[in-house]
Formats: sequence, C-alpha cells, structure tokens
Amino acid sequence: MDKITNKVFGGERPLFESHNLELDHVRITFGESGIKECSNIVCRNCYFEGKYPLWHVKGSEITNCYFAPGSRSAIWYSDDMKMTDCVINGPKFFREMKNLELNNVTINDADETFWGIDGLTLNNVVLHEGTYPIMHSRNIKVNGLECDSKYVFQYCKNIEIHNAKIDTKDSFWEVEDVTIYDSEINGEYLGWHSKNLRLVNCHIGGEQPLCYAQNLVLENCTFDKECDRAFEYSTVQADIRGYIKSIKNPTSGTIVADEIGEIILDGNAKAPADCKIQTRK
Repeated sequence: MDKITNKVFGGERPLFESHNLELDHVRITFGESGIKECSNIVCRNCYFEGKYPLWHVKGSEITNCYFAPGSRSAIWYSDDMKMTDCVINGPKFFREMKNLELNNVTINDADETFWGIDGLTLNNVVLHEGTYPIMHSRNIKVNGLECDSKYVFQYCKNIEIHNAKIDTKDSFWEVEDVTIYDSEINGEYLGWHSKNLRLVNCHIGGEQPLCYAQNLVLENCTFDKECDRAFEYSTVQADIRGYIKSIKNPTSGTIVADEIGEIILDGNAKAPADCKIQTRK
C-alpha cells in the first residue's frame, strides 16, 4: 500500500482513481471530489473541507479525521466503510451505501444523513441537529446513540437498538421489524404507522405515542407522566410499569399497567375494538 503523509490537496479530483492508498495527516482543501472512484483507502488524522470528498469508494477505513462544514454531502455511493473517532460538522453525509460502520463518531449537523444505507452499524454515535437522519435504510444495529435531530429513523426496516437516548419528534415513523432495548425516546408521535415495533425496558415521553401501529409490543416499559392518548388504532401487547396518563381507542390486543389515568373508548374506535385494558392487581 502506498502512503502519503503531510500533504495538502485541493481543486477538482486530486486523488481520482487512487487505489491501495494510505493518507496520514493529509488535508483536502476547498474543491470537489477529492477522493473519487477509489478503492482500499485508509485515512488517518486527515482534515476534509472541500465538497464531496469520498464518493464511489470501495473499501475504506477513516480514523481520527475531521470533516469541516464545507465538506457537505461528503460520503455517497461508498461501500464497506469503517469510521472511528471522527467529528463531522457537514450535513447530508452517507447516502446510498452498503456496509457502513461508525464507532465513537459525533455528527454535529445530522441533516439528511444516512439515507438509503443497507447494513448500518452505529456504536457510541452522537447525532445533533438537522432533520431526517437515518431514512429509507435497512439492516441497522445500534449500541449507544444520543440524538436530538428531528424525525430520526423513518421508513427503515430491520433495526436493533440498545442504549439510546433520542429526543425528537415523529421518530420511527413507518418502520418495520424494529426492536429497541434499554432506551429513552422522547417526542411526539412515536412509532406511528409502524409494523412489528417492539420496545423492551424503554422509557417513552411525548404526545400521542404509538398510534396506527400494527403488531406493537411493549415489555417492561415506562411512560412520562404527560404522555397521553397512546395506542390509538393500534394492535398492541403492552406491559407498562407505573402510570400512563391516557389510552385512546386501541384496535385490539392487551394492555396492562400499574395505573391508568384515563381510558378513552368512544364511537370512533375501529373494529374489532376488543383490546383488553386493565390495571395490574
């Protein structure tokens, strides 16, 4: 493998069609497509500030690197990438990729990031600000996630999440085959129109959570005291620990809680309208 150390590259496509290359303490300055149509690339201690620095790259390791705000839309159409100990301050990262792994990465502008990813692994990742991160992606594994971006995890499939703290709204909208363990999810309209969403040992906050859900399962979960009108038009099996403020018109299933503030069953309930709701004795 060739190695380039302590160099600066700028302009248009300075490292186009590079293969089997290690970059150490390299700076990609203003310009476009610094590393494009490349394979087997290692970047260590590098600084990226130009647009679109890594496109169509097959096989890469990115370690201890910094992506400046100007490096927007930096990594698209690049498969088999592992990124570790990096800071990203540009928006619209990671599009249309396969087999992407991030470890100890902070993304400070997560706007429209992780779109169309097949095979996404996140370990100890921070997503800050922006809208619609992680959308239309599948085969996702997460362990350790902090997120305050809006509308996270929409239209995604086959997800397993551990140890997340998510403060947002409209999260997990129209997802399918998702299990979340030991996590805290705060924000309005959680999990609407989801299929096969399962929450285990989770804390839930925000208005009108978990409505229009099919085959929804909650195991040993708690709700914020202001979390109201849950489960409307959902088919659900729920084991709730502690108090839930209100439950409204679930379609079918069983809901058990220690204490329920209000049960709303009115003429707008949808058939079969036979959900069993009870407090734990």
